[in-house]
Amino acid sequence: MESKTDSGSTSPTSNELAAIEDEEVLNKMLDNATDFEERRMIRAALRDLLKKKRDKREQERGSRQQDLRQQGLSKGGTTSGALNIGRASMNQQPSINKPAGQPSLPASTPFNRTSGSKTSPAVASAQICTSPTAPNAKNVKQMLLDWCRAKTEPYEGVDIQNFSSSWKDGIAFCALVHRFFPDAFEYSILNPNKPRDNFQLAFSTAERLAGCPPLLDADDLVRMKEPDWKCVYTYIQEFYRCLVEKGLVKTKKRL
Repeated sequence: MESKTDSGSTSPTSNELAAIEDEEVLNKMLDNATDFEERRMIRAALRDLLKKKRDKREQERGSRQQDLRQQGLSKGGTTSGALNIGRASMNQQPSINKPAGQPSLPASTPFNRTSGSKTSPAVASAQICTSPTAPNAKNVKQMLLDWCRAKTEPYEGVDIQNFSSSWKDGIAFCALVHRFFPDAFEYSILNPNKPRDNFQLAFSTAERLAGCPPLLDADDLVRMKEPDWKCVYTYIQEFYRCLVEKGLVKTKKRL
């Protein structure tokens, strides 16, 4: 049943709020609401929506893992088949053997779709994540780390030395995203003591503007003492690939 606010306007019912699937819409309604009961209902709807999105991400993550297991079984009868897919895709392009000291990533790294394969980006990223010892992976990892360091160098409070502890407060993620989308948010007001907010801001902005899937979950990262380097590495790989597809990052021509 609809209720009346102090101004006489009709407030939405809980069912109407539950039908809204846009977080920004609920946030705007919360900002404009003046009635206590209406604000309580909107906050409850917002919490339910965020939980629904988290559950959906968990389901998608489980589905991706299942796809990897199935691909491994179809290739060789064991999960090693999935690893062989990642190794084969990396060995197809000889230019990946370039020294790690070069300033830009070669076009044959797993961040670019150069082989014409129909494998999904999420599956390809997960294959690399589960195969950190694949040939030349060390060189690719170092080049990506150098790229992150170079792009975030002008940002105060960011000192990227690895793919784990350097990202634990979310500021490095925000700096990297802000470098390519400077109008998306105000970097100077970010608080390193609010890592969850920083993670959510970086991931949602990267998804909205770069098309980068949210492979990482803010709540999971906050619970960790330090982020798992393989997970951060995989996410940055995917973000880089999305930037390349949008023409925001230029790679060297293939040999």
